Amino acid sequence: MTDSPLIHLGSLLRADEDAHAEGTLDHLQYEQGGVAHTLPFAEPASFEVDVNSLGGSEMYLQGSFEPVLTMDCARCLREVLVPLEITLGTLLRYDPSADAPYLEEAETGEEVLVFGDPNLDLSAYLAETTLLAAPLSVLHDPECRGLCQVCGHDLNLGPCEHMAQVPVEEIDDDLGIPEGSGHAKQNPFAALRDLKLPDE
Repeated sequence: MTDSPLIHLGSLLRADEDAHAEGTLDHLQYEQGGVAHTLPFAEPASFEVDVNSLGGSEMYLQGSFEPVLTMDCARCLREVLVPLEITLGTLLRYDPSADAPYLEEAETGEEVLVFGDPNLDLSAYLAETTLLAAPLSVLHDPECRGLCQVCGHDLNLGPCEHMAQVPVEEIDDDLGIPEGSGHAKQNPFAALRDLKLPDE
């Protein structure tokens, strides 16, 4: 297990030799907005990276990264394992004045990873790439029924007394609304039911 994804670029900078790194990670440590963050993985995530010289201080990084994220189901909040297969590719530029690696936009519109230490830590790059590749939301099952909006019961385990998955109008027609029930509280128009309006 690798503590951090490092690739050593000293030989490449001196003699234009290609560089290679691979390993597995159980998490990534990175900084965003001056705050330290940890991105954990559900199982060891393998990475493989090659860097080739483009001449001068410019290089090209390519490779693969296969993390498995743990996300919450958007409806019932159960944990969902989300495997990702990420193809890596970005320009690199060596700038000895750079205190820490950072991304900037080139004139061509491409992103360039600028670094100053020949022992390049790819943690921040891999973390940003992973977060961009992750889906905004997931479901543990396409048929997930979600949670009752009144009591929070997981409706995948069976109905609850509030039956929040059934429209309030259907419950009203079949059962009526018991006074003081949860459904009376759910229906924002219940108080208008007996409102008498003047004849026009």
